[in-house]
Formats: sequence, structure tokens, C-alpha cells
Amino acid sequence: MGFKTGNFPDVDPATFRDNPFLDRVRAMSTHWVDYGFGTPKMVHTIYIMKLLVLYIGAGTAVATLTSGLSWLDPLSWWNQPIVYQKLILWTMLLEILGLGGSWGPLAGHFKPMTGGFHNWLRPKTIRLAPWPKKVPGTAGDTRSIFDVLIYAAILVNLTVAIVLPGVTSSVLTGVLSDNAGLVRPTVLYSLIVLYVVIGLRDKVIFLAGRSEQYLPAVVFFTFLPFVDMIIALKLLIVVVWVGAGVSKFGHHFSLVIPPMLSNTPWLSSKTVKRAHYRNFPNDLRPSKLAGGVGHVLGTMVEIATPLLLLFSTNRTITLLAVLLMVAFHLFIASTFPLAVPLEWNLLFAYASVFLFWGYPNWEGFGVFDMSSLWLTALIVAALCLFPVLGNLRPDLVSFLPSMRQYAGNWASAVWAFAPGAEDKLNTHIVRGAKNTYTQLLETYPPDVADVVMHQLVGWRSLHSQGRALLSLMVRHLGADIDRYDIREAEFSCNSIVAFNFGDGHFHDEKLIAAIQKRCHFAPGEFTVAWIESQPIHKAVQEYVVIDAALGVIERGTYRVADAIAEQPWLPNGPIPFDVQWTHPEYTRQTGSVTELLPSPAERKPASNRDLDRSL
Repeated sequence: MGFKTGNFPDVDPATFRDNPFLDRVRAMSTHWVDYGFGTPKMVHTIYIMKLLVLYIGAGTAVATLTSGLSWLDPLSWWNQPIVYQKLILWTMLLEILGLGGSWGPLAGHFKPMTGGFHNWLRPKTIRLAPWPKKVPGTAGDTRSIFDVLIYAAILVNLTVAIVLPGVTSSVLTGVLSDNAGLVRPTVLYSLIVLYVVIGLRDKVIFLAGRSEQYLPAVVFFTFLPFVDMIIALKLLIVVVWVGAGVSKFGHHFSLVIPPMLSNTPWLSSKTVKRAHYRNFPNDLRPSKLAGGVGHVLGTMVEIATPLLLLFSTNRTITLLAVLLMVAFHLFIASTFPLAVPLEWNLLFAYASVFLFWGYPNWEGFGVFDMSSLWLTALIVAALCLFPVLGNLRPDLVSFLPSMRQYAGNWASAVWAFAPGAEDKLNTHIVRGAKNTYTQLLETYPPDVADVVMHQLVGWRSLHSQGRALLSLMVRHLGADIDRYDIREAEFSCNSIVAFNFGDGHFHDEKLIAAIQKRCHFAPGEFTVAWIESQPIHKAVQEYVVIDAALGVIERGTYRVADAIAEQPWLPNGPIPFDVQWTHPEYTRQTGSVTELLPSPAERKPASNRDLDRSL
């Protein structure tokens, strides 16, 4: 892998589509083991420069210089509360603009690299209200001028809160004599209201701003006295950590580790990568090493270390725990996982130092030092509500408020288009970007772009959901699966609503209905296999199959154990399903798309230079 050249799969793009679909999946999943996405190092450099310049450089400069602090003297401000507050607000601003997580090529944003504001400042784009039938004033799926104004008001409100100097108080000075004040609560009241309004109008924007984590922090900034605020912030980050650790119980997380490490740009050893799979290239299930890495260095660290930080009054133990959590987040960032939550990981690394070393438990900032035991209990209960509910009833709560970050247990989907049908999305949907495939055509010939799109399906097939999703497609499309264009839904959704962070709730039947209202697909032209996350107390996952023209056409469940036992390319056929309902008017469309396929002679062959490059 070079700086400008990637590792393209060892296939002939001109004849790639002549192979059966599952053979293509095998080629892509096997290639992923050694090279991941095969991304040129130039792409990772762009991400690093964004972090250094836009996030760390600009963020710390704005936070310090607008607070009367010396930017060039970090030792004087690293533990100033207003700097921490403003860095959270700065992160919120970047996230809700679309410049944080889910940005760039590793999230399916090729041209343009930014989703976010390109969509959300544009009327008539698709919006997804969480409860349109239950909350008055939120019905519909079209962004209005009102929605655009609310979104713009959030951007202005965040900017004002960041640039205004802090205000101090006798209470703060009594605890911290040398301080630059705190962010003005008066500018945060309106921000909280605006976030609630936009969240009820469009859950995509609300979650894109990572409101499940940052909005509680803003509430603490606004309403709690200083000592209680610091302790509440500790409780918040501990709940995020422990929730993420608990969500990794089960079989899914072991399957996350191998493809994540395979995509790590600094890990060049094929031997190390292949060691995380049972028997490359014939058995791509996770090895015992992968399970150990995931559950010892992942699950245990995320649960045990935060609890140590929350209760420890020993300086040495606290320092070691802080350093471990900093290393934990820096390691995750260094792997450049798809959806690239890099800013989030850097903020949490800093938060580990600021909260637990800057304001240690033995100096009056322990969990038992809060002004009221009842307040502590209320905050803990509020912070744990959605993680608990989301793990028991994942259909009711997004995986983000459920604190299942990168746990492998996601609602997911795969889309299938009859040849040519995908173009309807470009023609009929108002949005800030074209289809992912269309974006790639600005750089690559069609057959090369098609191979890149298959790489994403290959990545999905390495996870537990991939085996189930592809099994559903095989069952419903039959032999036609070789003719259809199969797309990873997370990336396709990204191009339509401008954000996705692995949350299948963004592209469930509500989005498909909104797409159908605009595109009018015929039966069989657009088929979706969609699965819900696994409840923590059940051994099955629920699924639906959707035909855009007919709606949901099948519901049922499958055993997680059956999915994780299979290979990505399904050599034994589809995994078994317990079909619980089928649409009475649904008849699978077969043999109806052959005449729409381009012949091999009509496909533009790729040049050698094109084969050397891969996004």
C-alpha cells in the first residue's frame, strides 16, 4: 500500500460481474483480511490533518483565546473547566456540521466528503422524525424551511456559546481560586430547547450531533453547581464506557475485531492479521486470539477501568487507569474504523485526564461528594435509562443511546436494485450528494467503481449480520441475485440523509417508504433485507424483508448462533430462518431483469493505473 495507491482486490474488473454473487463476496472478504479497504495512505493523512488542524488546533485555540487563556501554554489551561466545556461544544459543532464522525471516504462520503450541512441546510431533503404519529407537529418526511431555520439556529447558538468569554461566581472561586469562569448558562438554555425540537423533527440530525452523550453534559453545565457538575460528568463518561463494555457481551464483538485490525493502516503484517481468523483463506470466522483481544483488551478494560476511576482514591491506581483509558482511545482512533469516530475518541482521551486526574476523587470530587444522594441517584437512573432499555428492547432505542458503540450488535441492512433501478435515487431525491456508486464514477471507470462497492458488501459479510442479510437476499432473489446491484445500506443511507454511524434505524421501513414516495419503484426493483439488534436476553434477532413497492413482505427471526457459525460467502447455503409472517400479495420477481444487464462487451475495461488505486 502506497501513499497515493491503494491495494485493489486481485480481480479483473471487466469480468468481475460475470462471477456468481457469492463468489464475488468470497473474493472481497478474503481480500479484506490482508488489506482492509485497501485505502491509500493519503486518505488517512487527510483524516490526521483534519484532526490536528480543525479539531485539536482550531478547537483548543478557540476554547482558550476566547476565555482569556494562553493557547501556547497548555500547562496553564489543560484543567480549566471552561476549556473542557468549550471543547465539548466545539465537538458538538463539528459533529452536527458533518465534519466529525461519519465524514469522508471511510464513511462513504467521497465527493463531497462532507454530508451534514449539505443536506440539512437544504429544504425538501428527507427528514426522519422518531415518532411522527405520536408527537404533534412532526409528521411528514420532507425538510421544511422551519427545519432549516432550527438547524441554522443550533449552529449559531453553538458558535455564540463557544466564543463568548466565561462568567465566574463566588461558588466557583471558592472551589477553584484560579479559574477563567464557565460557559454562560444563559446561552445554553436555548441550545437545549433547539436540540429537543430538532430531535423531534429529525432523529438523524439529533444523533449526528452525538446528542445522547453531549446533550446531558450541556444540561450539567447549565443547571448544576461546579462540584456536582464535575461529578455528574464523571458519571456520564463512566456510563458511556461501561455501557459500551456490557454491550460487547455475546458473540458479535469477536467478529468485529478481525476486520477492524485488517483495516488498520499501520499494521502491515499479514501474519498478524490472518492470526485473527481461524484458518485463512478457508475459514474467516474469528480465532481465539480475536476473541481474547476483543474481550480482554476491549470488554474488560471498558468495564473495570472506568469503575476504578469512579471510586479510586489511590493516586497511583488512578494515574495508571487514566493512562490506560487514554491509550485505549488513541488505539481505537489509530485503527481508523469505518464511520471514523476520531474526534470522539480524542475527546474521551482528554476527558479521562481532565476529569479523573484534574479533579481527583481525593480532592472532594468523588461520587460520594455530590451535594445530594438523591441527585446522584437521579442522574445515574437517567443516564442508565436508555442503555438498559436499548439492550432489552433495541427496537425502541437507537444503538447510540443504547451505548453499543462498535459492539458488533447493530441493526443493519443490505439493499438490492434491479439493474438501472438505483439511478432513480439520483433522479428523484433531493439531497446533498449522489449515490455512493455515482460519486465513485467521478474518479473510476464503472467496473472499478463496482468492485469498490462490492468491497463494502465484503466488509459487512465478515460481521454476524452479514451472513443473515446475504442469506435473506439469496432466499428472496434466487438466481437473480447475480444480476442485481447489492449495496451496503449504511453507505447508501449516508448519501440520502447525510449521516450514518452504523444505525440501521436510519434506513428501516420509514426511510424506504420515504424513498418510494419519491421514486416509485416497481415490485422487485428495490428489495431490502433488514435486521434488528439482538436483545441482550435473547438468542435470536428479528428481521424484515421489504419490497419498496409493497412495503414489508416478510417478518421473522434467526438464531445468532447460526449466523456466526457460517462463512461470509455462505458455502452451505442460506442460514435457517423462522418465518413468522409473509405479505399475502407478495410473489418473488424472477427472470425479469436479464434484459437490463449490460453485456461484458459494453462494460468499460479498467486501465492498469485504475487497478492500482482503491478508496
